[in-house]
Amino acid sequence: MWKGRFQTETSNLVQRYGESISYDWRLYAYDIEGSIAQAAALQDAGIINKTEERAIIRGLREIKKEIETGEFRFKTSLEDIHMNIEAALTEKIGAPGAKLHTARSRNDQVALDTRLYCRAETKAIFNRLTAMQNALITLSVNHSGAVVPGYTHLQRGQPVLLAHHLLAYVEMLERDKERLRDCYKRINVMPLGSGALAGSTIALNRNLIAEKLGFPAITQNSMDAVSDRDYIAELLFIISMVGIHLSRLSEDVILWASAEFGFIELSDAHTTGSSLMPQKKNPDVAELTRGKTGRLVGNLMSLLTTIKGLPMTYNRDLQEDKEPLFDSIDQIKLALEVFSEMMAVAKIREDRTQAAAADPFLLATDLADYLVLNKVPFREAHEIIGKLTAYSIQQQRGFPELTLEEFNQFSDAFDEDVFKVLNVKTALRARKSIGAPSPVNIGRQISRWQKRLHTAKSL
Repeated sequence: MWKGRFQTETSNLVQRYGESISYDWRLYAYDIEGSIAQAAALQDAGIINKTEERAIIRGLREIKKEIETGEFRFKTSLEDIHMNIEAALTEKIGAPGAKLHTARSRNDQVALDTRLYCRAETKAIFNRLTAMQNALITLSVNHSGAVVPGYTHLQRGQPVLLAHHLLAYVEMLERDKERLRDCYKRINVMPLGSGALAGSTIALNRNLIAEKLGFPAITQNSMDAVSDRDYIAELLFIISMVGIHLSRLSEDVILWASAEFGFIELSDAHTTGSSLMPQKKNPDVAELTRGKTGRLVGNLMSLLTTIKGLPMTYNRDLQEDKEPLFDSIDQIKLALEVFSEMMAVAKIREDRTQAAAADPFLLATDLADYLVLNKVPFREAHEIIGKLTAYSIQQQRGFPELTLEEFNQFSDAFDEDVFKVLNVKTALRARKSIGAPSPVNIGRQISRWQKRLHTAKSL
């Protein structure tokens, strides 16, 4: 492709070091799509005629079919997907194929291909996030009455409905979708026509190309267009956040699946055994997801490190954007698919969750609130319940087992109605402020999410 300037063949080692066809081949459909639009613009500008345009389109479609059927032979000597397709096209149709690259550089060509790829994959991730949300809602509906301890510092804090816990992740995933929707706007900008860095003296109709490819906007600075990888970094950040949210859920699942908790039972299809210990049933999907999250964050850091010190405009360093991008997209799509499948068929052991939620100390805050409603200042109430808790532990009796006389040793504000507070269902019903886990609130939230996800549009 540059033999006019050079008199010595490129070293085989340099070819091996610089090739990207071993991984960027997967951009072939987008490269062909962009080249068909390029041909239309060339014909519109009078650079090629209609017959040549038809030959180019026919040749490109034949190449696409050959790649999809495995007949196409990629050549490392041609470096990348762009030159492999262009060389095959020229060999197939002759001179019209050699005209296709007029007013185009691989710099704006790869920018176009990666934007087309990111645009399609963003939609795929978005849809998988919705499927994951639906799996969590299904589990919430199937166990709508299950109560679990809510934890801080991994210490039991207050009782909540399991559905409230699961819906917290639905909220997180919705934020991820909102970030994807916003990122999609910046991905969906057409860079072709920017040339190597300064456009071309052969001005093609960029609006026509954008229309052909479904882009609502066109880049306005050629130097920025060929060097911009913000949209990839942004997408990798969002993928990392999705991974982090799945990793947090993984940690819950791993704990819940342990014998110590025993809150959840994962299906045999989504667990593995031990090569030595025959009794084991390991939550490997959750553990792998937790582990892969580090890989997703690493891919983001890799790209940020690559672009942080680059001068304008295109530099070959940017070839390193694709492997972390491809890997992160592959991994997050698979993680969302397998996690959705696993959670949709998981079973909650409500006997274990009920036993854990029956811990009387979970209602200590409710007792403090009871005192506040009886005119005791909160800080004083907090101290009283702290001392009452210590006394209860010393006596080895829970709050419901104490007598009113014992309660009164700590405050005269306690009366017979204090025992009504010491009921998990009563405590949950009382948590009715916006965002709190009362059964009525949770029912409304589930209905809201079911309707929202059913009617929501994809990207």
